[in-house]
Amino acid sequence: MSTTYTTKTKTKWLKLFFFAALIKILIGLRIYNREHLPDNGPAIVVANHNSHLDAIVLMSLYPLKKLSMVRPVAAADYFLRNRFLSWFSTHVLDIVPLSRNNTQNKEDLLHPCHQALINGQILILFPEGTRGEPEQRQPLKKGIYYLSQAHTECTVTPVFIYGLGKSLPKGEKIIVPFFSDIVIGQSIPAASNASDYIVNLQASFDQLSSKIKTDRYII
Repeated sequence: MSTTYTTKTKTKWLKLFFFAALIKILIGLRIYNREHLPDNGPAIVVANHNSHLDAIVLMSLYPLKKLSMVRPVAAADYFLRNRFLSWFSTHVLDIVPLSRNNTQNKEDLLHPCHQALINGQILILFPEGTRGEPEQRQPLKKGIYYLSQAHTECTVTPVFIYGLGKSLPKGEKIIVPFFSDIVIGQSIPAASNASDYIVNLQASFDQLSSKIKTDRYII
């Protein structure tokens, strides 16, 4: 490993640590079953998606020494759309960018994810595909099934997030202090087809969401 790469990686860790610490000061996190998080890759963490805070908060669950292998999957057309957001996405979050081009087949679309898993990384993936309205769930897309089929050694760990959609909902820029729950489940079992796999994942989210506490503002 070169000195330049080491310095760049450490800089990324420190930047992410700063943003994650700032978020933790502004909101309250209640984390359940942290021990279910995968320690090493290849692995996939799948979560519901209501806020831009989701990826940073999930990454913050890992110790600093592990962050080099944790990468959120994100839409290139959104996160690389301008200079500042592109810098933050690549130099701080280190996203796996996906091109949401309707002309692509699923193999071409998921190629960056396949490569990251081959490299032993931990992906954070939101199978809804985009942020929904605060605390509203959307239908799950089947890309996670195809990834799990291609990487049978890879665990898929479900995480249910509640509250971040109220702290920073879609379209807002100011974080509202609000207690949020992060409930981590056990890995999703394999399935013979995509439909059954999505049903199993949806059932896991249902079960995890039942553990959520009642709403409480910090202030």
